[in-house]
Amino acid sequence: QVQVVESGGGLVQPGGSLRLSCAASGRIFGIYAMGWYRRAPGKERELVASIYQNGMTNYADSVKGRFTISRDNQKIAVYLEMNSLQPEDTAVYYCKLGRPYEIWGQGTQVTVSS
Repeated sequence: QVQVVESGGGLVQPGGSLRLSCAASGRIFGIYAMGWYRRAPGKERELVASIYQNGMTNYADSVKGRFTISRDNQKIAVYLEMNSLQPEDTAVYYCKLGRPYEIWGQGTQVTVSS
């Protein structure tokens, strides 16, 4: 069974940094994207960043220049380095293993507050 597990959330002050990690396990083969999404209180879940196996990346406008996504294909892992965090970045962050698997992690809370 394919599983995805996130880690690394927490409480940080405005302007601070956090690094999220996500590891996938199970029978995973072929080509697939991995990505990070988030759901802020009272809002819909939105794409934060995604990355393909060839390294091509895609970012939401709101995080460009502040967040960096990377992956380790050997470990089937994806990371999100978040810098210059702001209160509006507060959300539950979810990792997703893309097509054909379409598997979500359980989410990790990121809270940006002084």
